[in-house]
Amino acid sequence: MKHRIIHLLQKYLLNPPVKLLFALGTVRPGYALLETVGRKTGKPRRTPVGDGRIGKEFWIVAEHGMNAGYIRNIGSNPRVRLKLRDGLRSRWHCGTAHLVPEDNPRERQRWLADQLPSSAANAAIVRFLGTQLLTVRIDLDG
Repeated sequence: MKHRIIHLLQKYLLNPPVKLLFALGTVRPGYALLETVGRKTGKPRRTPVGDGRIGKEFWIVAEHGMNAGYIRNIGSNPRVRLKLRDGLRSRWHCGTAHLVPEDNPRERQRWLADQLPSSAANAAIVRFLGTQLLTVRIDLDG
């Protein structure tokens, strides 16, 4: 039940303004836009996520684990794109996603918050709203 309520809140209330800012070319610190390929439609699917870029890796803690649509999409096709903040603007980066179920997602969030203070607020929201945390590592190309 919690997953359903949170999913509806994210889909219709929380995520649209973040997606709009990305579409306008401006991004609040602490956010990134993940693009996966829909496992059924083959169409691009975009989901706001917390900014977890550390060097050539990008870390995500998925709130709903294998129940999240973008996680199921990654399971079908691990090639993804991330729209990341670059100064005041943003640009796309390609990479390969890996689900890391053996990782401790709460420890990963603490580590990320130490590395990227702007991700601390997002990590707190994920912990509060999350039903089944799962770590994802994206290896960025080039």
